[in-house]
Amino acid sequence: MHTVAVLALDGVVPFDLATPLEVFGRTRLPDGRTPYRVLVCGPDGDVGAGAFTLRAPHGLDALAEADTIIVPGLADADAPVPEAALTALRDTAARGTRIASICSGALVLARTGLLNGRRATTHWLAAATLAERHPEITVDPDVLYVDEGQLLTSAGAAAGLDLCLHLVRRDHGSAVAADAARLSVMPLEREGGQAQFIVGPLPATPRGSELEPLLRWLEEHAHRELTLDDIARRAGMSTRTLNRHFREQLGSTPLQWLLRARIRRAQHLLETTGHPVDRIAGQVGFGSPTAFRERFRRTVGTSPAAYRSAFRDHTR
Repeated sequence: MHTVAVLALDGVVPFDLATPLEVFGRTRLPDGRTPYRVLVCGPDGDVGAGAFTLRAPHGLDALAEADTIIVPGLADADAPVPEAALTALRDTAARGTRIASICSGALVLARTGLLNGRRATTHWLAAATLAERHPEITVDPDVLYVDEGQLLTSAGAAAGLDLCLHLVRRDHGSAVAADAARLSVMPLEREGGQAQFIVGPLPATPRGSELEPLLRWLEEHAHRELTLDDIARRAGMSTRTLNRHFREQLGSTPLQWLLRARIRRAQHLLETTGHPVDRIAGQVGFGSPTAFRERFRRTVGTSPAAYRSAFRDHTR
């Protein structure tokens, strides 16, 4: 079982502390198993958390047990951080432990020196402070999170949810992450000025819409070489009327919706099969592997090969 340790330091932001507890604690595999053990670790004694205080059930020495450590933000960017906590973070990083910060937790992580020479983000209010205090870090304030492999950072508040769901997806694939997102009442993709590797759910029509049967048909036949005329004939509408209905109800065109459905199907195949990329291109309805690669990169923000490397389900 994968152990996630959440570091609770004095002045911890309660929302940042609770986010990984909820996401990882509620995640379930398809067979119902719990893939994560979540620990709250901190220094001895009470820890202030705004309106209340808490006592972490595990000490800093428990960080050594972790496969992943989450560093929540602190309400005061100038608050002292115990040297024992910084040393523990450095030591676990040296052993290969994955470490992620939420919000201003990047300022804590930066004090270890582990982010030097790397790209990172934090809450927009703290971005200038992080850049000024740690010029060795390339601070990007315009993204929800930054994945540097072993070290990850996220922006403020809800971006911690994006980061935790991203980690679940890295560990267990999109289906498990989608279930975790639903439990958090979160989309898998949010606007944030970044390519997040995740194509969100296809826009749904209002219940009872005349487009519902057509959308089901499109998903079932997305692998075919469909033209706008083909889709309009299936719907029994003119192309002009079809385009109008799609824009009014889905905010998209029929062909844009179809391309999105094809990319979602391609993501599933890349994660769950070993089929060559060129074969997947044909399976999802692209006549040209080159066109598929270009569309995939434009939609997902990375190449099919890189996506597979990041999200392939290795348990299969």
